[in-house]
This record gives sequence, structure tokens and C-alpha cells, in this order.
Amino acid sequence: MAKEDYYDLLGISKDASAEDIKKAYRKKAVQYHPDKNQGKKDAEEMFKKISEAYEILKDSDKRATYDRYGHAAFQRGGMGRQGGAGGFHDPFDIFREVFGGAGSGNIFEEFFGGGESSRGGSRRGSDLRYDLEITLGEAANGAEKQISFRRAATCENCRGSGATPGSKAVTCTSCGGHGQVMSQRGFFSVRQTCPTCSGQGVRVENPCKHCSGEGRISKNSQIKLRIPKGVDTGSKLRSAGNGEAGIMGGTSGDLYVVIHVKEHEIFERHGDDLFCEIPIKFTLAAIGGAIDVPSLGGKVSLKIPSGTQSGTTFRLRGHGMPNLRGNRKGDQLIRVQIEVPTKLNSDQRAKLEEFAIACGDADNPVGASFFEKAKRFFD
Repeated sequence: MAKEDYYDLLGISKDASAEDIKKAYRKKAVQYHPDKNQGKKDAEEMFKKISEAYEILKDSDKRATYDRYGHAAFQRGGMGRQGGAGGFHDPFDIFREVFGGAGSGNIFEEFFGGGESSRGGSRRGSDLRYDLEITLGEAANGAEKQISFRRAATCENCRGSGATPGSKAVTCTSCGGHGQVMSQRGFFSVRQTCPTCSGQGVRVENPCKHCSGEGRISKNSQIKLRIPKGVDTGSKLRSAGNGEAGIMGGTSGDLYVVIHVKEHEIFERHGDDLFCEIPIKFTLAAIGGAIDVPSLGGKVSLKIPSGTQSGTTFRLRGHGMPNLRGNRKGDQLIRVQIEVPTKLNSDQRAKLEEFAIACGDADNPVGASFFEKAKRFFD
């Protein structure tokens, strides 16, 4: 039997432009696509023919060869899917060309119902999130916490099958086990989740009364969670299998615990380092000495050299936070602020005045370095 003319198959003239060829093929593809004509062999055969015609005519070199020699030019062996008279054209190609981009296959699937269906009954449960607040000390030393949360758990009555004991799951008659059904929108057919089985592809003959056939029920759950040393706000801990139970026997999701470390009344955290400010008396700053300062591990002695200025920062190595991914610890940084007395009795004032005279501060109360700068400024 002689093969039909490619131009006639697409309903175009021999002087049609490349854009005309695309439009014609798109129109014919919509009309004869197998998903719109399930069980109709004639439509499927026609779809193959127009795909073959488009594969030749869309390529300028192949089209020129066809115009000159006709079908005979392509009779020696098919060129397969990559461009041949004997092959079957990838139906996604036209929509990738017309709509552009590698992701255009999704448009094709939306129009014609392509892609995978969610058949098979069971489905993995969703992951859950739990926000846990802990203290800075718990973050530094690690802790074990028991948390309570509500989740969808496997129904004990039907053991997750969704069916009353003795009953069973059968193929959904609405979608034939595909989990999706076709609906008509204008001249397009769109595949949608089956409303009867909610996309599972199966339904139970006698649903479990405890879970209404879902295979799971909502209940309170408790787990013990180990908090590792060094966690910080935003750290996530994964508890495998403690998310929501799967549907109809599917695997459970995971529980993700997001850590939030409370603000501390003394310390600020900067990565693995801790920072704090400590007020000291001006006499200590002048004379020098040692003080006990707080750390997460207890009191630590800190030496204050004589002549310490306000704002000086000292470092206690290894007294910071443990590193979450290593054995080392950060440091503790201590900035001192010198307190100036606001009230003096007569005896204290007299002694300070004597001290000022002895130091020469009575005549020159401004620091020498600043005095020299000011003097140059006014000169």
C-alpha cells in the first residue's frame, strides 16, 4: 500500500512555513493522541503517521530530500526515534519547541494526562517538625529531653491496612487502579487524582471503623531525644520513623526537631565563643588584682593587671561552647567596664582629692594624649 503524502497528512500545502508545520502538527496531535482515544487503533495509527510526517517536514534537509525523492528516500531502514520515517516521534518534542525549554514536557502531560500516576495503595507518611527550646547550659553540656507531640500513627485495629480484619483492598473501579481519572476541559483531556480512592488505585471493601479506612489515627506520641553538645539555634535533629505513619501500610515519615537556645542573662554566644561584660571597681582597675568570674563550668579566676582601662577584653581559652563537629571548645571573652562611684562621703572625697594632687590630676584633669591633640587643634 502506497504511503500517504506527508503534507496531506498534516493538512498543509507544500509551501507551508516551518511555523505552519508546527501548528498543523500540534492540532493533529491533540486530535489523535492515544490518551484521548483509548482503545481506538485507527487513532493510534494516525497519530504515528502524523508524527512521522512531522519528523521529516520539520527538518529542512529531510524536507528537501522528501520534496525531491518522496518516500523512497527514507525506505532503506528506519531512522528510529531520532528522526526517521520508520520510527515513532517523541510527542514531547513539538511542545518543547512550541512552548520552549527543557521542562515543556510537563505542559504536555498537563494537556494529555501523561506522567506517572500515584497507583499502588500505600504511601509514605509526611515528615513532621517540632520546635524545642533549651537552655545555653543544655546546649553546652548536652541533654536528654522527652518531647510529646501529636501525629498520625498506624491504626492498631487494622494494622495500617485500612480494612476491617477479614476484609481486603480491591482495585478501584473508578480509575481501574491507576489512581487518576480523565476529565475533559474544552478539547483537552486532563488527568486528575481519582476522587474515589484519593489517588491510591485501590479501595477497601469494608473500611476499618477505627480509622475510616485510612490505616492510621491521630494520637499523642512521646519520644526521648538526645541533645548533642554544641547545638545552636537552628540546629536540626532527625528522628527517623517518628513522623506521620504511612497511608495503608506505607513507611513512616521522619521527625525533625529544630533547636532554639534561650537567651542567657550573662552570656552572649558568637559561634563557639561566649561573650560577657563585667563591671569592676575603679580601684581594682588602678591597683590590679584577681576576681572570680562566672563561666558555664563554674567560677574561674581572672587576673586584672594594674592600670586596666575600661573596655579591655580578656580571653579565657577553652571556656566557650563545645564544637558540634569536633572535640575543641571555643573561648570565653570578658570585657570589663570600670564603675565610677556616684556618691562619696567626706572622708572618701578628701582622700581622692589628695590622690588627685599627688598624681597631678588637679591641674590637668584631661588625659595627656588628648590634651596634646587639643592643643594642636587650637594652635
